[in-house]
Amino acid sequence: MARPREFDEDTVLEAATQRFWNNGYEATSMRDLADHTGMTTPSLYNAFGDKRAIYRLVLDRYVRLALEACSAIFGGDDPPLRALERYFDAIIEESLADNLHKGCFVVNTALEVASHDRDFRDVVTEVFDEIEKSIHDCVAAGQRDGSILTSQPPADIARLALSTILGLRVLARTNPDRELLTGIVRPFFALLRTQ
Repeated sequence: MARPREFDEDTVLEAATQRFWNNGYEATSMRDLADHTGMTTPSLYNAFGDKRAIYRLVLDRYVRLALEACSAIFGGDDPPLRALERYFDAIIEESLADNLHKGCFVVNTALEVASHDRDFRDVVTEVFDEIEKSIHDCVAAGQRDGSILTSQPPADIARLALSTILGLRVLARTNPDRELLTGIVRPFFALLRTQ
């Protein structure tokens, strides 16, 4: 009969997430993870696998929560333009509240790991595609109801929005200044507004 686990998986994965998020993938060792999760290194290997497997677990967990937050905004009752404003506002407020300047875990993965690991590149690409699709659908709805200009196709606006989001995420790591971040977003919305 298998022994029950003597640790809380969510607590361990949250501690691992914070360690990876603060230090990055390459600078985090299994010993670091053991120290920060309160588990021994052999126990971590037995429960979760190697460092890469643990990183994938914490990335998947972060992605799930991030996409749930995205869906809550775009799937809510707000008119399309307001939903877009809320989404960008949430990114800016999250960036400003990030006292350690950790940035977005997915963007960090894109910059550090995805360029040389196909599996992680696929995860990052899927997340960016999902965000782009949510924005595309929101923009298309706004163009149908007349609140968003129709001079540009929704696909182009969604790509511009995604690029703006990624720029915000990267800049916020080094200069999380409200005026800088809102100044990046203002021209984007100026392109959308019908009045």
